[in-house]
Amino acid sequence: MAKPIFLSAAVCATLLAAASVQAQPAGSVIVRAGGTRISPDVTSGDLSPPAFAGTKSDVKPANQISGGVTWMWTDNIAFDLPIAPGFKHELVGDGAVAGVGKIGDVRVLPVTLLAQYRFFEPQATLRPYVGAGPTYAKFYDATSTMALSGLTGGSAANPTTLSVDSRWAFTAQLGMVWQFSPKWSLEAAILKSWLKTTTTLSTGQTMDTKLDPWIYTFGIGYRF
Repeated sequence: MAKPIFLSAAVCATLLAAASVQAQPAGSVIVRAGGTRISPDVTSGDLSPPAFAGTKSDVKPANQISGGVTWMWTDNIAFDLPIAPGFKHELVGDGAVAGVGKIGDVRVLPVTLLAQYRFFEPQATLRPYVGAGPTYAKFYDATSTMALSGLTGGSAANPTTLSVDSRWAFTAQLGMVWQFSPKWSLEAAILKSWLKTTTTLSTGQTMDTKLDPWIYTFGIGYRF
């Protein structure tokens, strides 16, 4: 019986050692790389006159490579900074002009800082977490199409252009980390931002829009 007991003790010691090296204790820094999808949940106001009654717009989802840096302030409290290049969203007609198709593009760079609470002990293999924090959505490189010009009286020589206001928003997060090796982990999260903005055309017309996007992100992380 000595041999089985010895083997059992060895297995237990190995598992305990693995658990200890898989910890995410206070002071840890985790960097990650992966992908993010931003899917706006759009509620569009009407384009201001002169315009067809009920002229609205929709914003299509966008995907991008992404990453981030997480710092464990305590064993359970972390601060996370997502990192990604700008997301390019397609703008399309909606409401009374739903059939016109694409009316423009715009890029957005969301800069977010999240405070997180990670459940369970730092050596746990699976750690769900919740997070929240501010987002600054920087809109840039907005372009228009001839479809927009056709709706607003523009022409090839004098096309209608557009700009989208950059705004602050509040973001909430729900996620999970799986620490599958001493240094490496997989992470997935869903976020919700409450974001409103205003689009202004070169004609002087404006449109207020609630974007309120859902954000889906995953990545592989390395702990230092």
